[in-house]
Amino acid sequence: MNLTKRQKFVAASLFLAAVSFFVQYADVDYRYLAIVGFSLLTLLLSAWALKDGLGKSATLLTLVLPVFFTAGIQLFYLGFESSNFYLSLPEFLQMGIRGLFILGYAVGFYALLLTGNIYNVATARTIQLLRAAHAVGFVLSLATCFFLFNWLLSLKLDFYVNTFGMGIIAIPLFSQGFWSIELEHRLGREVLYLTASLGLIVAEFAAVLSFWPITVPVGSLTLTSIVYIGLGLGQAKLQQRLFEKTVREYLVVGLLVFSAMFLTARWGG
Repeated sequence: MNLTKRQKFVAASLFLAAVSFFVQYADVDYRYLAIVGFSLLTLLLSAWALKDGLGKSATLLTLVLPVFFTAGIQLFYLGFESSNFYLSLPEFLQMGIRGLFILGYAVGFYALLLTGNIYNVATARTIQLLRAAHAVGFVLSLATCFFLFNWLLSLKLDFYVNTFGMGIIAIPLFSQGFWSIELEHRLGREVLYLTASLGLIVAEFAAVLSFWPITVPVGSLTLTSIVYIGLGLGQAKLQQRLFEKTVREYLVVGLLVFSAMFLTARWGG
């Protein structure tokens, strides 16, 4: 079919939203396998929708966020639907929440396709929508991190698994976030340095928080705030806008989050 880009984006978003509905109804024993397959399908459809701008260069990083967003929201919902809060709700409210998740996924995925298309176009020429794309990509990167961090922490695994897992989650998202600022056909040395350093910091904090007496949501928000600070300051540095005021604003947010983490810690068991 000879579809325009916008039609491809709409078709891919609606189709994946429909598939998401069936994934959420899959048997629990096969849910992880279904999510893996769904994520691979997302990769293929994202590449199809964005193929005009993709190449064998760093532009392939455009596909990172749609795939991670898909896996993150599905894994988050998998944990949420087994929570006591969700199970205590009437069936019609459960169906309503499920519908909101699917709608949110469709809208978020469509926004990511638009954002990826802007990135691909901006690698060749200046485009006015690039600043808006950066804002959308930044917000959805944080949402994706929270979904994935929450899922991994909810499994209550050993600290070394959390350390490795959080690093694996953070590094591709940092790479995509920093590349979206430079939009070069290769990852520059500064981007690689920032990605490796901040990925290591997230992994180290994950190891520490594995022993901290806090709830899963608080731990997820804390790690997401670290990504927020690192990604925000790193992007400002790449844009040559790392001013004292910028650093102070991000550090204030970090201080507030860590203060809340300390206050909510259950030191008495």
